[in-house]
Amino acid sequence: MKEAELNLIGPRIRQLREQREFSVDTLAEQSGCSPDMIAALEAGDLIPSLTPLLRLARGLGTRLGTLLDDQSLDGPAVVRRNDPSAAIHFSGNDPTRKRSTLDFHTLAPRKAARNMEPFLIDVHPATGEVVLNDHEGEEFIYVLSGRIEILYGKEAYQLEAGDSIYYESAVPHHVHALDGDAQILAVVYAPA
Repeated sequence: MKEAELNLIGPRIRQLREQREFSVDTLAEQSGCSPDMIAALEAGDLIPSLTPLLRLARGLGTRLGTLLDDQSLDGPAVVRRNDPSAAIHFSGNDPTRKRSTLDFHTLAPRKAARNMEPFLIDVHPATGEVVLNDHEGEEFIYVLSGRIEILYGKEAYQLEAGDSIYYESAVPHHVHALDGDAQILAVVYAPA
């Protein structure tokens, strides 16, 4: 992963935090994230996972899309099959947050005032201890290729190409690939 890709989200978090005149500690209090994690994200030293980003967006009083995009597009957002849009790398299950286990490709770049976040996600197998995360909202996942496992509360669901699942994301959950890499279409709704 290139250093530039790693640093895309951190400057946006810092800019929004400073616009609101929040200190790192204030944002930590508002979001439930640790000050150390926020500082490391802003510095580009960590690859974020989705749950803290959703919490940071809520703490900043904005949508997840505001953290992911630079510009706003009022009309429809069109993404062509061969569009080499930059991937957003999430640490998923890597406790050091130094390795990407989920590579998100946004399907609504720059779309203003969106309520859903659609992504193509390259999902890699989990390594080490799996930690379940939760956040407000809902998620829909459709498996395009490979096999994935979704740990949801005390249940485990194995899905393969053509299968889908829709769930409340307030229930602790984790998504990872089984038997090698997989690709999914995911739509995440997180209330602002």
